[in-house]
Amino acid sequence: MLTKRQLDLLRLIDSRIKRNGIPPSFEEMKDAMGLKSKSGVHRLINALVERKHLRRLPNRARALEVLKLPEQQTNATADAFAAAASSAANDQRHMLEDMFDTILVPVMGRIAAGSPIEAISQKEREINVPSYILSGIGEHFALTVSGDSMIGAGILDSDVVLIRKQHTADNGEIIVALVKDEEVTLKRLRKKGSSIALEAANPDHETRVYRPNEIAVQGKLVGLLRSY
Repeated sequence: MLTKRQLDLLRLIDSRIKRNGIPPSFEEMKDAMGLKSKSGVHRLINALVERKHLRRLPNRARALEVLKLPEQQTNATADAFAAAASSAANDQRHMLEDMFDTILVPVMGRIAAGSPIEAISQKEREINVPSYILSGIGEHFALTVSGDSMIGAGILDSDVVLIRKQHTADNGEIIVALVKDEEVTLKRLRKKGSSIALEAANPDHETRVYRPNEIAVQGKLVGLLRSY
């Protein structure tokens, strides 16, 4: 049996797909459900996927497909479920679920926060990452930082950075850059006319300037994990 929130979101996604051909965006779902953050949407979607009511489709924007709607669960049943607990108890439960809801992310080796190192090769392991750190729909991966060139941005040696896979980035964003099809590095992107600069956040490391065809964006920094 689905909770009222899960059922409401499932019906919202189903009606939007039938009407527009695509599900609503995470921002639209958040607003329609009256949630404070997108992490609540992630939590509800994960629950619907686990219960086989939704399926994620890889490599597609807003990649959700409704597999089935509850056949016998009526609005009255869902409302009765919601009324069984006080609003205070529900708020506490939702907060705890948000805190412990995680997504499995592959760790793809090391990334240089210094001089570039060899290109990312293959998955080393997987880690559970709180879903609220990973904003929006998309493919994510993690890399272990090597070096101190980004300490001014709060990124230290041996930190694990969380990267959303994408091939474009805005000026000033911290990215994973593939340099000359050979090496990868973590730097801040600076576009200067017809050239691209990879800017360090440490005065001991120089900013390097490249031609556009020498740099390929592999992803954008969205979060960081640190162990002590």
